[in-house]
Amino acid sequence: MAVYNFSDLKLSLWLLSFLVGIVSAQLSPTFYDTSCPGALKVIREEVAAAIRKEKRMGASLLRLHFHDCFVIGCDGSVLLDDTPTFTGEKTAFPNVNSLRGFDVIDKIKSRLESECPGIVSCADILTVAAKDSVNILGGNGWVVPLGRRDSTTASRDIANTDLPGPNLNLSGLAAAFSKKGFNVEELVTLSGAHTFGQARCRFFKNRIYNESNVNPIFAARLKRNCPPTGGDDNLGNLDALTPTAFDNAYYVDLKLKAGLFHSDQQLFNGGPTDHQVFVYSVNPFKFKKDFAKTMVKMGNLSPLTGLNGQIRTSCRSINP
Repeated sequence: MAVYNFSDLKLSLWLLSFLVGIVSAQLSPTFYDTSCPGALKVIREEVAAAIRKEKRMGASLLRLHFHDCFVIGCDGSVLLDDTPTFTGEKTAFPNVNSLRGFDVIDKIKSRLESECPGIVSCADILTVAAKDSVNILGGNGWVVPLGRRDSTTASRDIANTDLPGPNLNLSGLAAAFSKKGFNVEELVTLSGAHTFGQARCRFFKNRIYNESNVNPIFAARLKRNCPPTGGDDNLGNLDALTPTAFDNAYYVDLKLKAGLFHSDQQLFNGGPTDHQVFVYSVNPFKFKKDFAKTMVKMGNLSPLTGLNGQIRTSCRSINP
């Protein structure tokens, strides 16, 4: 068995720290300034066009980014289609017949491949598209570090286990977010993504029919479109007040017991997160500032950089 002295150990730790620093440094807001200077403009133009066509698309693109980053990391794996020899993440329970916006990402990628072939990753497109969606619909912008590369694999199993579900209690939510490096305060902040968009009845039907901490007027309104039997794919607004705007109304809803999901209302249910929900409900500026900051952290979850991964020509498939 090899024996190392203390100096060897210190040198090894220094080298590890140095290499980690190099990988981190490869993400930079100016990454495409020379290689594809029009990249950010193209992404924003296509996101804006998609939102003009359907405002709900902004929420869908943000959710697509979240579901990518929480599985393995922000590597574009969620975009991969299944093949006869490969099973991706699109058919995982939290994603199947639910995630949207793939066509928007395809259109962005097609334009960028025409202008700068093989340069801009699908993972970076997802990250910037999420930021632009929030900003266009009323949220703050933020500086996106760039330089992510695309994965050559995906994991339906991890998507099934790691993506937090709509029926989790606060302890389950905290555990799911902690696994990705987020504290409870950041959990409350990122949950504000539910301030716009829609969800299928199957994910909140039990709440409106069987839970007690639900506003009866809110529940009655949802029941008209979500009958006890059937209608599972009918849609309800995540934010009852302003479902196509990025604002703080989600937190106002929670104070009124009008959180759509069981997991939403857990954030304001007599527990330790009540105070933060209250603060955000009366201070939209703080919420938007905190959300932007936390999204930068989320976008840095385990990115592939350097020589890892690839720049996929099509976001739906691995390069041959």
